[in-house]
Amino acid sequence: MALKKKSASWFGAKKAAGAAAGKAKAQSDRKLQRQAEQRRRRAEEGEQKKESPMQGGPRKYPEPPLPKQHLAKPGLESDLKPRPQFMAPNYLGSAKLEGKVAIITGGDSGIGRAVAVLFAREGADVAIVYLSEDSDAEETRAAVEGEGRRAILIPGDVTDSSFCELAVETTVRQFGRLDILVNNAAFQEHLPSLEDITDEQLDRTFRTNIYGYFYMARAALRHLKEGAAIVNSGSVTGIQGSKELLDYASTKGAIHAFTKSLAQNLVERGIRVNAVAPGPVWTPLNPADQDAEKVAKFGKDVPMKRPAQPEEVAPAYVFLAAPACSSYITGEILPVLGGETVA
Repeated sequence: MALKKKSASWFGAKKAAGAAAGKAKAQSDRKLQRQAEQRRRRAEEGEQKKESPMQGGPRKYPEPPLPKQHLAKPGLESDLKPRPQFMAPNYLGSAKLEGKVAIITGGDSGIGRAVAVLFAREGADVAIVYLSEDSDAEETRAAVEGEGRRAILIPGDVTDSSFCELAVETTVRQFGRLDILVNNAAFQEHLPSLEDITDEQLDRTFRTNIYGYFYMARAALRHLKEGAAIVNSGSVTGIQGSKELLDYASTKGAIHAFTKSLAQNLVERGIRVNAVAPGPVWTPLNPADQDAEKVAKFGKDVPMKRPAQPEEVAPAYVFLAAPACSSYITGEILPVLGGETVA
């Protein structure tokens, strides 16, 4: 059956209707655009008002700009202003590490000190391995003993394998056992170019940050039993890289690979190996590296717009060390990055 022929007027009407619908749609699109632009402006104004760093904890932490300062290496925590917060007064222990013994390298200050305090609060005795910062180490020992646990101080250089063996043997002789190793000692120095990194600096960075971890783990394995844990300090730089920390970031990437590899190697022995990868943390490490102007802005670039305090990072180490919390976790890198997201 033949279709009826459409009249010119019918096509004209349809065309006019289509044009009208197009104009109406365009007007509707512009309306939605205006509404979206208004919302964006309000959001931007709100963001401008909300420039202050995020404070998500039970107490307010220091925010940039921080005091301009530069410390001589290795950097004393007692010279840092404001003093890093490590006592975590709102953290309540629950015997997660009762009766255990831990070694913490770089335990005199910064993250190491905060970890020592929380380990003690959870029931562990602590051996604090450090380079030469005696006054800081004494303050850490007093804090551990204030939690009702024992602490010993072992000064020395983790780049020396014989010292690492001595540190482990001293701990076992003093406390009778070893359950947890925290590899945390670190060396870093910002430099703008690969050409600026001397052989001496490259050697120092790798020997401290990765050789020392190997040496301590190797020495500790003679005494670690099933249920023991090794927790390494990685870094956001080992995940994302860092253009002015070429050698340091390389060692942190190596620490992450070492963590995953050693976890596979020790899984049949029942020893868990994990790492914490912090972002910027207010410790002597950076003020003993960067110039005073950059120290004042330290931590400003992360989404939370401030550096972490050591007591905000230390619970991650408790989590990975305590079998009650992480018995099914090994070979993992736990990022604590102030809002940065990583793949």
